[in-house]
Amino acid sequence: PDNPTGPLVRALGRKRWSGATVKSHVFATRYNTVDRALPRLLKTFEPDAIVMFGLATRSRAIRVETLARNRISHYPDAGGFTHGPCAIEAAAARTLAVRAPTAGLLRAIKRAGLPARLSRNAGDYLCNYILWHATRASETHGVELSAFIHVPEPSLRITPDALLAAGEAIIETTIATLRRKRRQPVHQ
Repeated sequence: PDNPTGPLVRALGRKRWSGATVKSHVFATRYNTVDRALPRLLKTFEPDAIVMFGLATRSRAIRVETLARNRISHYPDAGGFTHGPCAIEAAAARTLAVRAPTAGLLRAIKRAGLPARLSRNAGDYLCNYILWHATRASETHGVELSAFIHVPEPSLRITPDALLAAGEAIIETTIATLRRKRRQPVHQ
């Protein structure tokens, strides 16, 4: 009931960004929603980058995820369905490195004045599930960057306004990274 990521994503989607278009989508906490909606969104928007946010109730800091794990838990989603425990893709690697400027995102969050750290464990629930699929999209759909940010529950230190400032810094860092990548000469 106190998940701050929905309001954050909607607010980031309403903001005007210099030289960039940002579209937002809030996923229902269901595996089949991710399975249906993510491919549709990729096809419709053909994004250059995907930045996802999820709630990490036990975390005390914002976590920039660096790995997607090929794992689904036995915990049911909001609809009572579970795939696991099992691998997301039976014949795939155990982990996928996230294609995002994780160190830059970490610095941006810290500059916004919030506690943050890099994380190698996005869990094995829907956050990791969508991170796995978005990271795969980076490999197969031309998505240049794919990041996942876990946020803790609201607190005195991490207020909605502070979280919005960090979210804006994350999006600005992502946009700046895309611009830098495009200015680099292609070596053949």
